[in-house]
Amino acid sequence: MVRPALRSRSFKRVWRRTPGGRTVIHYERRKKYVVRCFICGAEINGIPREGAVMRGSKTFKRPERLFGGVLCPSCLALAIKSVIRSS
Repeated sequence: MVRPALRSRSFKRVWRRTPGGRTVIHYERRKKYVVRCFICGAEINGIPREGAVMRGSKTFKRPERLFGGVLCPSCLALAIKSVIRSS
């Protein structure tokens, strides 16, 4: 049996085939990914991926503005301009 600390769902479970023919589960850490803009795909700054900030509240984890953590500032400016111009 694997260590109880590794049975957490914070680890990714990967099925591996051993040279002896058995299938076993390996527990791997999940990859930290870069948050990207929904429209243009640019990397969004100001969002931490590790460290003590990730244990903080939601407002510490992302920019606290309209579409914070979803759109980059340039795409947000274009979206706001298009909404204002259409009204």
